Amino acid sequence: MFHDMFHMQLPLLEKILRPMIVYLALILLLRVFGKRELAQLNPFDLVVLLSLSNTVQNAIIGDDNSISGGIIGAVALLSINWVVVRLLYGSPKMNEALGGTERVLVLDGVADEHALKRELLTEEELLSVLHRQGFDSLNDVARCVLEPNGTFYVEGRRPSMDEDRQRELIDRLEILTREVQALRTQISGAS
Repeated sequence: MFHDMFHMQLPLLEKILRPMIVYLALILLLRVFGKRELAQLNPFDLVVLLSLSNTVQNAIIGDDNSISGGIIGAVALLSINWVVVRLLYGSPKMNEALGGTERVLVLDGVADEHALKRELLTEEELLSVLHRQGFDSLNDVARCVLEPNGTFYVEGRRPSMDEDRQRELIDRLEILTREVQALRTQISGAS
């Protein structure tokens, strides 16, 4: 029983190379197919990502279901990720080539139709993203950027409700401060 759990059915080098090759291929494919796959904008994209992991599973582990083979595969995946992250950190040009660049989708309340088409985003999907970040419409957005990692950065045109409240509190504190100073002046003048 224990022999089957730990005995690898594939050679060690193959167990190391398989996950590394699949990892590099997935990075390249996700780069080619765009940031949308990383953003998980709708249920279809989520299904693709979940199916993708199941699809490449056999390519990573082969016919080997042993614990030793799984651990070696995991170490190989983590190792190649560690190497790639270090390489990208040390080389901004390589990072931009593999990671891509940001794309401005909205500027001063106006959606860039060309940018949306390049990212295969509909205006409804963009509005859904904006709603999740607390914006009611495009008019409320000064700038919306799709980052290379698939996240959205949204900057509002108007201050948020919290910022408005903070400004109001500061204004009231300034009024109270002036009133207290006036009372102090009045009291010291009466003495």
